[in-house]
Amino acid sequence: MTLLIDVPFRDLEQDRLAALHEYQLLDEPADDELEAVVRVAAMVADVPHATLNLIDANRQCQLTAVGFECGEQPRTESMCNVHFLAGDTIQITDASKHPAYAGNPFVDGRRGDIRFYASTSLITPSGYALGTLCVFDDVPKTLGERQMARLADLGDVVVGLFERRRQARLNAELAEQAQRDRKFIDTVLETVGVGIAAADETGRMTVLNRAARRWAGVENDVHTPPDQLPMEFGLYQPDGVTPMREQDIPLNRALHEDAVDDAEFIIRTAAGQHITVVATGRSMFADSGERIGAVVAVTDVTQDRVYRRRLEQAHAEVAAAVVELKRSNNELEGFAAAVSHDLVRPLAGAHGYLELLHEEYHDQLDARAAKWAGGALRAVERMQQLVQALLSYARAGHAPCQIGDVDLAGVLEQVTADLRTLIEHTGAEVLTQGPMPVVTGDRTLLRQLLQNLVDNAIKYRDPHRPPRVRIGYSAGPGAWLLTIADNGLGIPAEHRDRIFDMFAQVDPDSRTGHGIGLSTCLRIVERHHGTIRLDDAPGGGTVVSLTLPRAG
Repeated sequence: MTLLIDVPFRDLEQDRLAALHEYQLLDEPADDELEAVVRVAAMVADVPHATLNLIDANRQCQLTAVGFECGEQPRTESMCNVHFLAGDTIQITDASKHPAYAGNPFVDGRRGDIRFYASTSLITPSGYALGTLCVFDDVPKTLGERQMARLADLGDVVVGLFERRRQARLNAELAEQAQRDRKFIDTVLETVGVGIAAADETGRMTVLNRAARRWAGVENDVHTPPDQLPMEFGLYQPDGVTPMREQDIPLNRALHEDAVDDAEFIIRTAAGQHITVVATGRSMFADSGERIGAVVAVTDVTQDRVYRRRLEQAHAEVAAAVVELKRSNNELEGFAAAVSHDLVRPLAGAHGYLELLHEEYHDQLDARAAKWAGGALRAVERMQQLVQALLSYARAGHAPCQIGDVDLAGVLEQVTADLRTLIEHTGAEVLTQGPMPVVTGDRTLLRQLLQNLVDNAIKYRDPHRPPRVRIGYSAGPGAWLLTIADNGLGIPAEHRDRIFDMFAQVDPDSRTGHGIGLSTCLRIVERHHGTIRLDDAPGGGTVVSLTLPRAG
């Protein structure tokens, strides 16, 4: 079964014209070889006229002719246009009697009186008809088989000359492109700051770009034998002292091991500098699989290594400082806890004796002695409060956390119970926003946290209005946001960055606190991986906002 594909003539014609223009022969003078072939064609046919025709979309172009001056004609008037697409060799004994040629202007007298006509189509190796090699006479004539065969041979010779000319042009273009590519590659190699070195299959260097030559202190002679590379180019092991062995050189390793990655070594430059470099290379293979050499790219990493060493040193110093700080903090907190604990009993004793003195001998003391005794008693009480604050701070930082679900409603009930005396004495109002949430944390520490915050809210009250504390909450991503808002004196913005520091106070002269409460709150919040901040409350006062993880 034969499958016939109907290809429109226009598509075939477009392909034929593309092939014709590929040869770049139209409107170009014929060379001596083509002129010789046309002369031989006239001689073989024993006629006075011969021509070499190329036919494009609209015209017939005569490259060279014998017996007349060549030119061009419209394709519609061309005698060759009648049959050249058939791709064969033909002869017409008397064109005036042939129906396909009798009305042609070159036959009927308008432009000529051709009678004998013979031609062979010029067919490319790809099968496209470019034109004809044509012979003709003004008298009827018949060629023999040998003459027709030779005319066909000459047509093949013409196409062979076309192909040779085309191939020569393509080779010239390829050579020019190769030269441009080579120049581009050379420019890239000479421009990049990375050292590039290549060697042939014997290990002898064939390429050394500008960066590598600058390090080596050489100009253009890069053909250094492998065994001379270490000393010629000052190649050393990473210690900068031990010369590299021949087999350890990255270029040689790439040649014999197929590849080398991130090989670090030292180059002692021609200027006497020591630079640290890293080399990556690969073997090169021909299409046949034969190894033809190797290439390596060498990057200067001196500054990077200096930066790394400084960074490592800085990290080590920071790590050591952190360890020392932790040790110092632990010792300090242990010392504070121990001292505070040891002070509790003697202070309690001193406080008891001063109270006895006041109770038993109050009537016997004069005003000045009573004042001194009262001052001593108040000082001891303040000292006891400070010791208690230090103990709370130490426990907040070191007491083991018993993590679990903590209902803040129950915690706040305990807090208000603990602060009942203060609340009643000051007429304070402590309100919560409905049912409080359940959080994840240590119940004891959270109780201490909220107690400190509510106590501060009442303690630092505005003397012109009764204290009011509002405790609210809202849901955040994975955490609860708690707010404790008061209508007290407030904390100026310039003090908020330091108010959580140990012993920090807004007004040290007021002697209303010890500057430890908020530091303790910060420690507790941080142990629960939360945050705490201070803002102004609407209408005056302070809003403490803190985050605590949700339960579950």
